[in-house]
Amino acid sequence: MKKHWWHKTTIYQIYPRSFMDSNGDGMGDLKGIISKLDYLKDLGIGAIWLSPVYKSPMDDNGYDISDYRDIADIFGNMDDMDTLLAEANKRDIKIIMDLVVNHTSDEHAWFIEARDNPDSPKRDFYIWRDEPNSLESAFSGSAWQYDEKSGQYYLHLFSKKQPDLNWENEDLRHEIYDMMNFWIDKGIGGFRMDVIDLLGKVPDKEIRENGPMLHTYLKEMNASTFGKYDLLTVGETWGASPEIAQQYSNPDNKELSMVFQFEHIGLSHEEGKAKWFYKKDLDVKKLKQIFAKWQNKLAPGEGWNSLFWENHDLPRVLSLWGDEGENRVKSAKAFAILLHLMRGTPYIYQGEEIGMTNYPFMDLSDFEDIESINYANECLEKGEDMAAILDRISVIGRDNARTPMQWDASKNAGFSNADKTWLAVNPNYKEINVEKALADKDSIYYTYKKLVDLRKNNDWLIDADFDLIETADKVFAYYRSTEDEKYLVVVNLSGEEQNFELKDTYQEIIIANTDVEEVKERKTLAPWDAFCVKIK
Repeated sequence: MKKHWWHKTTIYQIYPRSFMDSNGDGMGDLKGIISKLDYLKDLGIGAIWLSPVYKSPMDDNGYDISDYRDIADIFGNMDDMDTLLAEANKRDIKIIMDLVVNHTSDEHAWFIEARDNPDSPKRDFYIWRDEPNSLESAFSGSAWQYDEKSGQYYLHLFSKKQPDLNWENEDLRHEIYDMMNFWIDKGIGGFRMDVIDLLGKVPDKEIRENGPMLHTYLKEMNASTFGKYDLLTVGETWGASPEIAQQYSNPDNKELSMVFQFEHIGLSHEEGKAKWFYKKDLDVKKLKQIFAKWQNKLAPGEGWNSLFWENHDLPRVLSLWGDEGENRVKSAKAFAILLHLMRGTPYIYQGEEIGMTNYPFMDLSDFEDIESINYANECLEKGEDMAAILDRISVIGRDNARTPMQWDASKNAGFSNADKTWLAVNPNYKEINVEKALADKDSIYYTYKKLVDLRKNNDWLIDADFDLIETADKVFAYYRSTEDEKYLVVVNLSGEEQNFELKDTYQEIIIANTDVEEVKERKTLAPWDAFCVKIK
């Protein structure tokens, strides 16, 4: 397999609204990010995935873009963006732009023209029908919105202010490729591709994901844009199987570097029910099977994995599956060690490296996210109990990941000096913050820092085979092996002691959150024990 920079790099996702506010308006911005680049450099990350900062009316916090070649005023301007690229580059940090091309905002010039002038060529940039079918929006209700002005319905798989683009239109595709090249020419390090598996949708057949033309479009995109450069491209693919992920990420196919798959995230949902019906008891047995399958199906040269627990759409892993109490630090380290020593490119979501947790929501007015609010209102209309609705959205809702970054114990966790931040700061910020983490050499932060450094400097993390070991259900253990070296990773993903006999003789402890010798003597793992050793 040809090695690329992103095989050895750890990516850090920034949600710009919530990272750092430089001007006191209660919202994060580009200058705020620039002010924290040295922190990210110290952590060791090699690239930032930047959630959208393009011009937008912010119906869906920037995932509704009105101008792909301009910056939203709340974040700054294009000069600030150019400065961010230059300053990140000085620190050997690449910027991965969030590419949202399944849909635009209804305030994009293309859609305004399409709506105002049905005879315009731009009309076919979107999907219009005389009658709606039963396709539903991911944000509740029908995916079709009637437009009185032109007398037709347009498709929106998300908010009604996010009309879907018609990828069957060749002119549209080349407009998008030109826009991508505009950003590539600015020196970005690649693209994270929002809901990329929807581009081939066939609305009349109610095909949303993995449509028949999807891979044809991606090959064309690759040839017209990033394929000429050594850029990272990662697609968000909720419906991908390992076989489909292989198709995307096999270097011979000339599509993408890798995809985000969400099969392990599905373990937080009750089977057969909407995602809001959560399961907090992690089925470790199933988690092992899922990760083993993906690790072995996407072997080097045949494809590549992305590794993550959190992002801007997901709850905090500690609140979902870990321990928010006395074992918060230990359980956070356990999740980190388990994930980062697998094969793939790891992603850290802002605040994950200090063990940030879900927000203690008490009322519907605490929420900002359109998805949570729409879902709650839909349930209320059906007569559902408010307490049950709040319980669901407070655990699973996307606002959990979007509360401001906790920098220190000062006002608003050091995120902003505004009287009111756009979303409330988690009240636990005096205990959980960057300043405190940096001062404690045994903090979660330094486990992440070590894992980032290990990946940067050890080829076995890229090349070694993955072999799952049979253990007690709550114990996740695996070998990583090359011809010359062998490593054992063992993690107790529970708050109870587990039987585990360390039979291998080891020559070196690579990383641990526990005393490995004690584990060997006791033949048990204490709650949330995790370690990696090099086998003799």
